[in-house]
Amino acid sequence: MYRLPSRLPLHRPSFNNLFSFHRNATASPLRSSSPLVDSQQQTKNDSMPPVPENLLKPMEIPARELFGPGPSNMTLPIQDSASRSLLGHLHPEFIKIMSDAREGLQYVFKTQSAYTFAVSGTGHAGMEAAVLNLLERGEKILALKTGIWGQRCANLAKRLDLQVQTVEAVEGNAVPFDEVKKAIESFKPQVLFVCQGESSTGVCQPIDGLGELCHQNNCLLLVDTVASLGGTEFDMDAWGVDCVYSATQKVLNAPPGLAPISFSQRAMDKIKTRKTPVASWYFDALELGNYWGADEGPKRYHHTAPISTVYTLRTALAEIAKEGIDAVIARHRKNSEIVYGELEAINLKPFVEKKEWRLPCLTTISVPDGVDAAEVQKEMMAQGIEIAGGLGPTAGRIWRIGTFGANSNEEKIRHVIKKLGEIVQTKRSRL
Repeated sequence: MYRLPSRLPLHRPSFNNLFSFHRNATASPLRSSSPLVDSQQQTKNDSMPPVPENLLKPMEIPARELFGPGPSNMTLPIQDSASRSLLGHLHPEFIKIMSDAREGLQYVFKTQSAYTFAVSGTGHAGMEAAVLNLLERGEKILALKTGIWGQRCANLAKRLDLQVQTVEAVEGNAVPFDEVKKAIESFKPQVLFVCQGESSTGVCQPIDGLGELCHQNNCLLLVDTVASLGGTEFDMDAWGVDCVYSATQKVLNAPPGLAPISFSQRAMDKIKTRKTPVASWYFDALELGNYWGADEGPKRYHHTAPISTVYTLRTALAEIAKEGIDAVIARHRKNSEIVYGELEAINLKPFVEKKEWRLPCLTTISVPDGVDAAEVQKEMMAQGIEIAGGLGPTAGRIWRIGTFGANSNEEKIRHVIKKLGEIVQTKRSRL
């Protein structure tokens, strides 16, 4: 291995003779005694920000039990993988890691689709990539609203000059199949958007049957699984899903920063026959797919992937593969029953009443009358446990407890619910 010499020779050419005339000249062109120039220089120096003293101190990162809606706690193997040496984004060793991750994503999405990869960005980047690729200006999208994410998709679609219609569920409920069918047949959209796991309400929207309904009406099915992938049943190919995206910081227990995504052959046919190019180069599925090895063409440079985050994704998927995706899903479903049993024991009620519409990996709890939701969260945080409040219309009315991945553990769940019960009981006793 080549080593630098411990001491390199220093070559310091002297410029004394060259510039000596400046020191001797009475009116040097490089210096000015003008009050205006001196004032401007002083103003420039005064406007320079000082060295941030906080950056001279070490970061403070307390240990927390992350039982909110995400991110979740990383396991040690995932955490360790983030600190591995960097590789170049086109090094063959890194391309192999990307290929491994692609196979893992096909496994958890349950798909044979070649165009399965990860978008560099959080789960929201997955939403934007999906909508940008599947639709062109003036086309129609129908969004189901079981919380804020259906509305977020509708808002995005409006910015892209798409025609948008929504079907809103009764609060705490899923949208019934018949209502979806009626809306599709009357509005005739090119894409139906469904959020399977609505993290703002804890509702799990049934997907089975929607793919067939969409295809009968010349419509593509787009599913958001950011909060649900690995926590409840999902089968892309069997259910006829045309595009699905997710995120890394929930059940996968990896850091946020990548949005797993997959496009069916039907979706790719539409993308390849667009009349206009995808408006975003960064989110172009054909370019991204080439970089991730989804096509047979020579690999083109697209962007520099977040190397360390891809390491963590590959490690997270390996952990799921070792347990088995169906076993992971079964564990989340079983442990969700423990959550509801513990809640019943301390007289707290689920926000989602129908069991079949509850998201197994994220539980929403109605805040009792007279109890300040934020104060309870604050006291839980003081004990090192994060739970979250409501989001949007549910703010102040519910708590959200995420039991994602490694946190879907019976001992941990009983501990968290016990602490919640103790704090709530103290608040109730003061009423």
